[in-house]
Amino acid sequence: MIKGLKICGVSDPKTLNYILNHNHLPSLTMIGFITNYERSQRFVKYEKLKNLTQVKKKKVKFTSVLVNPSDETLEKIKNLNFDYYQLYDVSPERTKKIKLRYKKKIITAITVSSKVDVMRYKDYSDISDIILFDSKGYHKSRSFDHGFLDEVPDELNKMIAGNIQIDDIPSFKNKGFIIDLSGALEDKNGKKDINKIDKLLNLITKV
Repeated sequence: MIKGLKICGVSDPKTLNYILNHNHLPSLTMIGFITNYERSQRFVKYEKLKNLTQVKKKKVKFTSVLVNPSDETLEKIKNLNFDYYQLYDVSPERTKKIKLRYKKKIITAITVSSKVDVMRYKDYSDISDIILFDSKGYHKSRSFDHGFLDEVPDELNKMIAGNIQIDDIPSFKNKGFIIDLSGALEDKNGKKDINKIDKLLNLITKV
């Protein structure tokens, strides 16, 4: 059974409402919003982000995706309706301070190109609620060798990203991962595709 699903890079009300009202959401469903990484085509400016996150999210968890966020950014978003902060390029010490100050659950993103990178999870396992193993591509939806994760303990609450495609979902059955998709759910113009999201949600609840 797939442990959960995160749909990342949502940036418009139509897509958001479609997901929130779908009939086949996994018991753990998360939606990610690119909060401060302006190089990403999925980046959402503050006022739009504020409006998007004011909706009734039901049981869905909202995640703010942050790359080495400044204190100014964290203060600006602190009252928005987020359950998780997903942090890239943040030290263990600062991660702990952010968690204590803002009372959010933390997803620590470990970017992977080798087994050595994977082992960095040990520095965060006592601080973070979820460890995300992602590629080095950030917004470019690149892949990495998922075999590098074979030595990660089953008891770790872990998420996996990095150019995962909808048809890859069955291969993650019984592996204990929360699956994180973004680029695989977009059309050729980089916009979220409702039909692809529907295919994903109908599939993942059957795996």
